[in-house]
Amino acid sequence: MKDSSTESSFNKARAFKLTGKGVTAALAVGGMVLATQQAQALSALAIVNGITANSGVGVSKNILYGDEPSQDLDLYYPKPLAQAMKNQSTINTTYPMVVFVHGGSWESGNKEEYAFVGQSLAQAGYVTAVINYRKAPEHVYPDYVKDAAQAIAWSYDNAKRFYADPERLAVIGHSAGAFNAVAAVANEDFLAPYGIKPKDLSAVIGIAGPYSYDFRKFSSATAFGANATPDEVMPDRQIKGAQPPYLLLTAEKDKVVHATNTIKMTKALQAAGVTVENGEIKGASHATSIGAMAPPLRWVNDVRAQVLTYLDKTLR
Repeated sequence: MKDSSTESSFNKARAFKLTGKGVTAALAVGGMVLATQQAQALSALAIVNGITANSGVGVSKNILYGDEPSQDLDLYYPKPLAQAMKNQSTINTTYPMVVFVHGGSWESGNKEEYAFVGQSLAQAGYVTAVINYRKAPEHVYPDYVKDAAQAIAWSYDNAKRFYADPERLAVIGHSAGAFNAVAAVANEDFLAPYGIKPKDLSAVIGIAGPYSYDFRKFSSATAFGANATPDEVMPDRQIKGAQPPYLLLTAEKDKVVHATNTIKMTKALQAAGVTVENGEIKGASHATSIGAMAPPLRWVNDVRAQVLTYLDKTLR
């Protein structure tokens, strides 16, 4: 990929492909074999979800955070909390919370495909909301960012109902979802309608996000509207209000979103006085930078370790 850009390969990168032999081998060892040329293939997200054991975590499905189609989320609960809720036991513990926003070039993907992220974070002790949001081309910027902000605000306002602590809430996004998550928080105007300020959140984590590129040169232009410009929509140019700390991760072998996006976003946040940490996911492609969040695939790269280390530091 060229510098600071996204393109139609978002969708290709999200759809790992496995040969027939690769499926057998991958499932046998709890891993994935990356391929790109097979006509008959399975979505790697389906494979990842298929090999991600729930380890006793609980889930509440299809909770509405808004009134529009696709404005819903799934909530994943750590095993001790899920068991206590099932047994109707007294619950005196509150848990930190994470809101996860999936990628897909603003046009594809859904919360079901990223169940493995919810399970993974719940296994690590976090009540986790995996959200849906409205998609392009029917809904262009800023609709999907507004949805992310509304889901974040809903999670903050309702955390206590689910034994989570709103004072320990982080937002995580991958790829286009990282754009949504960062954009929704970096500009306080998105959260303002719900009475929430960016500083009310404890942390933001962006993984392989396209925060600063000229979308007009690529197929992703359809997600931004005919008259939109990068200066009007890119998060690195829309920082407003006091901010929580950020962790921005790049994938070493990312051919879809160039690391320049993270570099520019980091500089913009730092210029606004925001605390920012950067990390590189060694050996990761754009797709494996989220796929390896599944516990059985932690050997693929260290994205899960980096995310959990940061969450433990900022939320515990």
